[in-house]
Amino acid sequence: MDKMPKWADVVLIPLISLILAALLSALVILGIGEDPMAAVKLMVNGALGSTYGWGYTLYYATNFMFTGLAVAVAAHAGLFNIGGEGQAMLGGLGVALVCLLIPWPHWTLALAVAALGAGIFGAAWAAIPAYLQAKRGSHIVITTIMFNFIAAAVLNYVLVNVLRPEGSMDPATERFPEAVHLPSLHELLAPIGINFSKSAPANVSLLVAMGACLFVWLLIWRTPLGYEIRSLGKSEPGARYAGISSVRIIMIAMLISGALAGMMAVNNVMGEAERLVLNATEGAGFIGIAVALMGRNHPFGVFLAAILFGFLYQGGAELALWTSIPRELIVVIQALVILFTGALDNMVRMPLEKIFLAVRRGQN
Repeated sequence: MDKMPKWADVVLIPLISLILAALLSALVILGIGEDPMAAVKLMVNGALGSTYGWGYTLYYATNFMFTGLAVAVAAHAGLFNIGGEGQAMLGGLGVALVCLLIPWPHWTLALAVAALGAGIFGAAWAAIPAYLQAKRGSHIVITTIMFNFIAAAVLNYVLVNVLRPEGSMDPATERFPEAVHLPSLHELLAPIGINFSKSAPANVSLLVAMGACLFVWLLIWRTPLGYEIRSLGKSEPGARYAGISSVRIIMIAMLISGALAGMMAVNNVMGEAERLVLNATEGAGFIGIAVALMGRNHPFGVFLAAILFGFLYQGGAELALWTSIPRELIVVIQALVILFTGALDNMVRMPLEKIFLAVRRGQN
């Protein structure tokens, strides 16, 4: 019998971890001479108090959904893919090539093919560490983190020497044609009478990210492939005994993971910047690790955790703008969330298990 119900594991433990992280963050804010309650109020108003704030919160959340799902899919196979940053960089290259080299008549066709291109480039970049893990035993953590740096170097070379417009000093591509510009949430919601901010960067990619959440749920829990992925993640010897090829599942899981990370570029490259620039990922690949941990590697949990981290990003920008609290404090809060949901998970889990076990015994 389980020591505690599933809802407690999925909801209660992350919630308590978040509260503990918030309390420690409040102490840090007090330590630098600021009012924690005023800081929270400013963050909430800046991130959620207007459609402008919501637009940025949802924009960041869209990035984190893709990278969080990428980490989650690999984690179900027992793999720790921390190469989402590099895979998203190369996904941006796939988006740029699709948008610049093909004359698209409408954004809908361009979006579908750009998402495919981003996924292919991200998957291709994940395929090499996957092969090294499956065939050579090279640890996936080491290879994926090293490939982040290689991806940055590759992208820098391509932007400076291949895709940079003649006469431009900026290491970036030319702006994408207007036909491939994605509609913002303002344009999507205006026909149904919802007045959303025109200047907010949230766009139709949010719907693609939500669709990706649904896809991952169906894949992991409703398909034979998902069963094999979860089986390998639970016990590799057991999976092999059942006739599941570890090489095949490692390759497939990492290809799907890399594709999801690469598809983040649909939002930040095609939807927001409308061109490919250096450092477009802005650390979203690493934030995806925290999102997956916070969301317990479940697509719905990733969706909620991505919105939370989007709130922290936008709220942190407001803090840095209107107070003397540095924006780096948000990194501290993120680190505390990761600490409590990851390394210190048992500090919350074990007392809760004892409480639920005592309650169950009392009922019997």
